[in-house]
Amino acid sequence: RKDHRNGIKRPRRKRCPGMKGVDPKFLKNLFYARKGLLKKKLERKPSEAKPNPTEKKQE
Repeated sequence: RKDHRNGIKRPRRKRCPGMKGVDPKFLKNLFYARKGLLKKKLERKPSEAKPNPTEKKQE
């Protein structure tokens, strides 16, 4: 009875689930895919980037 007073809660879900036990071939490909995305992000010019609405405009 006491267990149910605050409700039996499920365990919190992590934002990023662990990669333990995942196929090694998939993990290696994931590493290269993320590396490529990062490279492309750095190459993009700042003028093409979307303006952040939370930032204050400089006048």
